[in-house]
Amino acid sequence: MHISDGVLPVSVSLGGYAVSAALAAWSARRTTSDQLPKVAVVTSAFFVASLVHIPLGPTSAHLLLPGLAGALLGPVAFVAIGLGLLLQCLLFQFGGLTALGANALMMGLPAIACGWLFQALKGNTHLRHAAAGAAAGAMGTAMAAIFLAGLLAAGGEDFFGVAKIAMAAHVPVIFIEGAVSALTIGFLFRVKPELLEKGLVTSKKEFHG
Repeated sequence: MHISDGVLPVSVSLGGYAVSAALAAWSARRTTSDQLPKVAVVTSAFFVASLVHIPLGPTSAHLLLPGLAGALLGPVAFVAIGLGLLLQCLLFQFGGLTALGANALMMGLPAIACGWLFQALKGNTHLRHAAAGAAAGAMGTAMAAIFLAGLLAAGGEDFFGVAKIAMAAHVPVIFIEGAVSALTIGFLFRVKPELLEKGLVTSKKEFHG
């Protein structure tokens, strides 16, 4: 799920960069030093998961992990996803550099929303955490696919067909991401539950700057 150079209109690319820069700054200010190891792990997982592509006609599908990233990092997930996308773009030419801002919005906004959703639903039991993780994982992928289709449609009528195929291709990924997120959150609840506690709310006293 990467948009390449030349697909988006210039106005959309510039707008994507402007909004992404503001969100990245907002997200970075909420990153505390004790969160950096978790940010590094989530960024690495996001980077690796997105490298395994399954071709589907003119598009492809792969694990996205915005919902899981949001559940684990909350608002800080936007920085982790932005870093992962930047490295993929520079090292493997996945997604265009001119579309990097739009790609970051496409993945980062669902992550922030899913971080809030997870914290609202997780409760205090293992089952509630796993169910909230499944909901966040599935919702993150569904939202990212909708963003992708909308951005491709903004590229003009030539991309309408690709937008429809991209939406259809990610339907099975939604269920897979829900299952992966449920298993991951359930496992962390049993072995390291503190990793699930500070994803969304961070005290202003802990902000950098």
